[in-house]
Amino acid sequence: MTATSRTINEGWKFTQIGGGDVVKKDEWIGVKEFPTTVHVELLKEKRIPDPFIGLNEWEVQWIGETEWSFKTEFDVTEEELAASKAELVFDGLDTFATVILNDKEILKTDNQFVSHRVPVKDSLKATANQLVINFDSAFRKGREVEKEHGKLNLWNGDSSRLHVRKAGYNYGWDWGPVLMTVGPWKPIHLETYSTRISDLDIRINLTEDLAALINVSFTLTSSDKCVASVQIKKPNGGLLIGGSNIYVVGSRQTEFKCSAGTYDLWWPVGYGAQPLYTVEVKIADESGKALDEKSQKIAFRRARVVEDDLIDQEGKTFLFEINNVRIFCGGSNWIPADSFLTTMTEKRYRDWLQLLVDGNQNMVRIWGGGIYEPDAFYDICDELGILVWQDFMFGCGQYPAYDSFLKSVEIEAEQAVKRLRNHPSLVIFAGNNEDYQIAESFKLDLDYNDEESDFRKTNFPARHIYERLLPSVVSKFSNIHYHRSSPYSGYGKPTTDKQHGDLHQWNVWHGTQEPWHNWDILAGRFVSEFGMEGYPDIRTVDYWLGGNKAERHPQSRTMNNHNKADGFERRLELYLMENFRHAFDIESYVYYTQIMQAETLASAYRLWRRNWKGRGREYTAGALVWQINDCWPVTSWAIVDYFLRPKPAYFTIKRELRPFTVGMTRKEKKTFPDELSAATFVIETVLEVWGTNSTLQAKQATLEVTSFDLHSEWRDTWSRVVTLAPNSATELFKGDLPGQPKRTKSSEVPKTIVVSARLLDKDGLVLGRYSNWPEPFKYITFPPLHSLGLSIKVLPDGESVELTTAKPIKGIVLDVAQGDEEVVWGDQAIDLVPGDSQVITAKGLKGREVKVRFLGDGAAGEPTGLLAV
Repeated sequence: MTATSRTINEGWKFTQIGGGDVVKKDEWIGVKEFPTTVHVELLKEKRIPDPFIGLNEWEVQWIGETEWSFKTEFDVTEEELAASKAELVFDGLDTFATVILNDKEILKTDNQFVSHRVPVKDSLKATANQLVINFDSAFRKGREVEKEHGKLNLWNGDSSRLHVRKAGYNYGWDWGPVLMTVGPWKPIHLETYSTRISDLDIRINLTEDLAALINVSFTLTSSDKCVASVQIKKPNGGLLIGGSNIYVVGSRQTEFKCSAGTYDLWWPVGYGAQPLYTVEVKIADESGKALDEKSQKIAFRRARVVEDDLIDQEGKTFLFEINNVRIFCGGSNWIPADSFLTTMTEKRYRDWLQLLVDGNQNMVRIWGGGIYEPDAFYDICDELGILVWQDFMFGCGQYPAYDSFLKSVEIEAEQAVKRLRNHPSLVIFAGNNEDYQIAESFKLDLDYNDEESDFRKTNFPARHIYERLLPSVVSKFSNIHYHRSSPYSGYGKPTTDKQHGDLHQWNVWHGTQEPWHNWDILAGRFVSEFGMEGYPDIRTVDYWLGGNKAERHPQSRTMNNHNKADGFERRLELYLMENFRHAFDIESYVYYTQIMQAETLASAYRLWRRNWKGRGREYTAGALVWQINDCWPVTSWAIVDYFLRPKPAYFTIKRELRPFTVGMTRKEKKTFPDELSAATFVIETVLEVWGTNSTLQAKQATLEVTSFDLHSEWRDTWSRVVTLAPNSATELFKGDLPGQPKRTKSSEVPKTIVVSARLLDKDGLVLGRYSNWPEPFKYITFPPLHSLGLSIKVLPDGESVELTTAKPIKGIVLDVAQGDEEVVWGDQAIDLVPGDSQVITAKGLKGREVKVRFLGDGAAGEPTGLLAV
């Protein structure tokens, strides 16, 4: 018979085993949607308060410490009963579950990430097959296992999570709530067949000249002789290459060769198209009757992680090369996009990932404390050209390595690699998130030069997972590059080494709490984490307040509950006080933290892209901000909040990742003519200008630099024709800051000189712009509002605005009145200078009045009031 599969998603009910205050004993509640988890269903029934609002998170903790049961009944057709094999397939159960079919226990699970296939032919009947799934409390079970095996070190969450193969963020993180989900969180299927394709492994190897060798291996469950056909279809459905009448017993592999030029290459976004081909495998018996078929999207691309010696600097590169082109990876870290994952739709995933592309980002790192994302996530990345860095699900912990744990991890890893290996977007597997940093921090047994020991006998046993188990699985089942951890330096170096591997640079915000202006000296070869907090949109803040106006201030208990970062009050204020005059009303606090985040992150991308200086000089090859998204409404490091509302930082990063950018720094140079004197010196201000070009061709442009004195009508303009080298940064100018006199006393206050640089093409189109202001901004005396000459003109289309000014303005954020339909802005955190009007798209504005905030708008105690536009 032909293989069949159907989803068991109707008629589900659930109950609290033993009953309680919310769900009475023996009360079965109908499930609204399947798959699902308990919180989601109780919320739909309005039996629990929304944990995303106020302090309600703490009203629902009992759910994760309670036993739950789900059940349904289903009929089986005569054809399904007649099949030689019938199996129930559980794509994912969260987490400790006992499955009972018609009063017979058929499965016990202990790993949220693992799917299960259970033979059930002998247990099925024609009608009213009862399927029951009983769930234990993962939290309580974890503590039981921890008692048996011992407490281990970690950052974030309850230490018992280290023994449980469940999404770590459920236990709470420094951006997420404690919400211990439970239930059948992925689909359940009934599959019947006589012969089934149980594995399809497609390996595409591209040589340096981009010719392809395609190896298609497939395994059948039946031992009968079968006949296979294998075809590789073009994106338009036409045949690229194929073979038929391939006889199979058990397993078979077949190879195809394609010379370069006979197929189209898959490229990261910004470098070319993303053509997706399809491998189709069809199985029939010897008489030609169809038995099973399977298809898999593939693409042709050569992906390498390159660790080469560098010119002029110590250490080695850590960069990604696609189709022989070295790529600067500007992107984001990704956490699970909801605390309740079953509410995530394909559209929400697409909206999130489209935001990355629209923000000029080309890489996303799936962080190791969440989940292996669903197929839709990777499919969309394939389609959009987003490179994927995939962590295995270990995060910030001293994980164990006893036998039962290792067995579960091995199954998990094998399933994950097999499911994900054919996605062209996926270019690296990393063993964990920050677990070697844990080992360094807690001074565990960690000799980076020891490659031989049985690490299971040390107090850092998880090295066995990261250095033996996972690389073995990855190499056996895929051709994808494996990296032991993120961060990981290799070459015997600690994770803080800046000259090898990837780096998590948290000495801004965490660690030594460096000024963000020091990003240039904090650079690594590939900075896979860094960040700065900022409040979300004021609408998101008001959502979690739930109408409680008494809590609508930055220091309220509710505000604190919606920021999970240790010491966030001190750290936000440290960076605010060092850099800004700011106000404490909530609208202002939202604005100032957002501008701080925007300035901090833009500076990092700007300075690190400067380090991408061409072949052999790829001193920094990537920057992945922590983080793109949130799992609930919260103040965090995210650059887009839970409701997909971009913060200003999203836009400043977007500008810094344009194909062409211009950057500047100003630095004071102090010299002492008399080496015996400290009182006699000269301070000069040096301006440096550079440009970047991510295209593969040199670009001729005009560099235009205009300097303004904020407190007079003085200005200075010069321009020159420059050539931006392909796929690299190019130094364009170094000299005195125009208009800034040399100083000989510390009491001499420098002039407030604002420098605007633009790159223009031959038609005068702005390729890139950046304005450099003196910092810290708190020292600036801003001009009176009446003298600014700021104009915000809604254009006739009603969906865009034109900004002009008579004086430089810093950090413009546009909005409309709360309660009105929201606007999708094309840019924010805008620096505006005279003679350089900017038109900002405003989808949904519909001609309405625009509100504006900027530095010096009067909110921080300046003598003039807010500007009304």
